[in-house]
Amino acid sequence: MVLLKNENHILPLKTSEKAAFIGGFARNPRFQGGGSSHINCFKTTNVLDSVPCDAQVVYAEGFPADRDFYDKALADEAVKAAAEADKAVIFAGLPESFESEGYDRSHMRLPECQNRLITEILKVQPNTVIVLHNGSPVEMPWLGEIKGLLETYLGGQAGGAAAANILYGKINPSGKLAETMPLKLSDNPSYLNFGGGEKVEYREGIFVGYRYYDTKEMDVAFPFGYGLSYTTFAYSNLKLSMENPTEKDTVMVSADITNTGKSAGKEVVQLYIRDLTGSAIRPEKELKGFEKVFLEPGETKTVTMELNKRSFAWYNTELHDWFAASGDYEILVGASSRDIRLTETLHLNSSQRLPMHVHMNTTLGDLLRNPETAEAAKKLIQKYLSGEAGSEAASEAVSEEMTMAMTDSMPLRALMGFAGVSRKELDSVIEKLNK
Repeated sequence: MVLLKNENHILPLKTSEKAAFIGGFARNPRFQGGGSSHINCFKTTNVLDSVPCDAQVVYAEGFPADRDFYDKALADEAVKAAAEADKAVIFAGLPESFESEGYDRSHMRLPECQNRLITEILKVQPNTVIVLHNGSPVEMPWLGEIKGLLETYLGGQAGGAAAANILYGKINPSGKLAETMPLKLSDNPSYLNFGGGEKVEYREGIFVGYRYYDTKEMDVAFPFGYGLSYTTFAYSNLKLSMENPTEKDTVMVSADITNTGKSAGKEVVQLYIRDLTGSAIRPEKELKGFEKVFLEPGETKTVTMELNKRSFAWYNTELHDWFAASGDYEILVGASSRDIRLTETLHLNSSQRLPMHVHMNTTLGDLLRNPETAEAAKKLIQKYLSGEAGSEAASEAVSEEMTMAMTDSMPLRALMGFAGVSRKELDSVIEKLNK
């Protein structure tokens, strides 16, 4: 379970407060997947039967847990209960008919009856918490108005008791999202490529989940790795065991984590890498490790994770193997993919080299970056520049910065038009470069 929002410390609830529990899921929680994943449980718990014995809780169904049906009488009863309570806790979620095996969801919305009642309750009770029961993300049009949000997913047969323990602070939540929660369905990286017809192309490639949303710098409801606690944590003292490793070395990454709050709790420390080498089109950052650490109030512990060749590598189809390029990599340690607390940079000295086959469309920039062809590339660039220099108007219009950008992306075939190189001469140059 993941605590996603806790504005003004609305959670945990106090037994002295009058709480209105609203929604059919409070009595009949959806705790397992649909279809053939169903099992017959020995015993299931719901949140109503699991709150502390001295808790002041009133219950109003408000809406059913198994279908999208708005009953005005039930809704009015729920609104009245919410208005008369200190806090309202709405148990919302997806009925089995909305998500199961064997078919795809066509939207990310909650049942309309739930969104409608949530809106009505927010008009009379600003201290509102939502508890979600769902197998995958949902759109939350009311997110900016509620003060608390607990994602319970499909919590299993004891999920009701677990939710009650978190709501009343018997347990300090420490879960983190294993997925990004987008704002809406059309934000999803596969939105334009999936659905309809008999052919699906996975055009998003490796850019799925946080690797897509973070690289695109898109607004999301909640980022990958995110999750709150009833306490707070500080990160400090990031250390790398070496700053210039080879691909054969193991780099140990350590950081100190301190519980700066008043409650004991657990933090999931996440390690990401950002590739600065430019060797391939890669995500803005990639998760390479995580560790959960338990801390008493005021306690500090050192968390250590390790990086090896695979931590820096990407799969190269020409090599049929993982390739780790030489160059700089940024080491990022944080509480989520968008809450990076500590950074350091190391330089990887890799003995691996990508195979290079020079052809008409090989760029001058590619040649310049390869140590074996760099000198030849410099001569070809000079040949191009001398050809351009023939025109006084051209030399005035083209800046040095522009020239560098043009030559970096210029294919060798362009030398025939810009530098007066014949096809025969160019074929000879290519043959020598390949040798």
